[in-house]
Amino acid sequence: MNNQKDQGNKYLPGVKNIIAIASGKGGVGKSTIASNLAIAIAKLGHKVGIIDADIFGPSIPKMLGVEDERPQVKRLENKDIIVPIQKYEIKILSIGLFISRFDATVWRGPMASKVLQQLIRDTDWGELDYMFFDLPPGTSDIHLTLVQTVPVTGAIIVSTPQDIALADAIKGISMFRGEAINVPILGLVENMSWFTPEELPDKKYYIFGKDGCKKIAEKFDVPVLGQIPIVQSIREGGDSGVPPVINNEIIGKSFKDLAYNVIKRVEYRNKHMKPTKIVEITKK
Repeated sequence: MNNQKDQGNKYLPGVKNIIAIASGKGGVGKSTIASNLAIAIAKLGHKVGIIDADIFGPSIPKMLGVEDERPQVKRLENKDIIVPIQKYEIKILSIGLFISRFDATVWRGPMASKVLQQLIRDTDWGELDYMFFDLPPGTSDIHLTLVQTVPVTGAIIVSTPQDIALADAIKGISMFRGEAINVPILGLVENMSWFTPEELPDKKYYIFGKDGCKKIAEKFDVPVLGQIPIVQSIREGGDSGVPPVINNEIIGKSFKDLAYNVIKRVEYRNKHMKPTKIVEITKK
């Protein structure tokens, strides 16, 4: 399979595919999708890492049950190198692993960008098939820092079916597809597609509307990679640090299907499209 390894990938030379998980709006479950998707792909036999790029509001440590752990640092070629936490068969790193869970990160944009660069450059990521970046909502310095540091294979946009969330998702699509950035959109993931009570697993209640992402996907000619329902176990798993993809049969199947679709889409992208280039910083 063609991939982006060694395509100008100076700081993650052992990583084959770099995937940005983004959303235009906060609160759509982007980190839930990112963490469970990463685990689902690892369970299929791939080497996976995840970077929590939401510097101001990191949630991956809690979702993966590692918020009380601290990464080790090793000395390599006269330089301190971070060793990522490993759990659920994936490598994990977040600014939340270096600060107290009760502390707020009150930094200006350039400082946050430097932190993200350090998580990328100064970490022993080794050989990985997939590296996921859980980006903050919206379009910000962090997004620009990512595409200026590494060649992003593609972006996955997460949204709910609700119109207000879809409007912001369109902005995310436009940002990545913009001429200056030019990162392919792998597809959309519709979260909170419907509500299914635990006691009525065959019932679907479309609380936020129906097939909203499908309409946007058709408009922008991208696939819907998966639809994830609202079930109590997803919220419980996020709070307890045990993602539902681990032990919930219904949700596990949803994320397994999503993982298959993402892998197929990445393979298609790498076969039919040129490798993404790092965005060059230009000054006038």
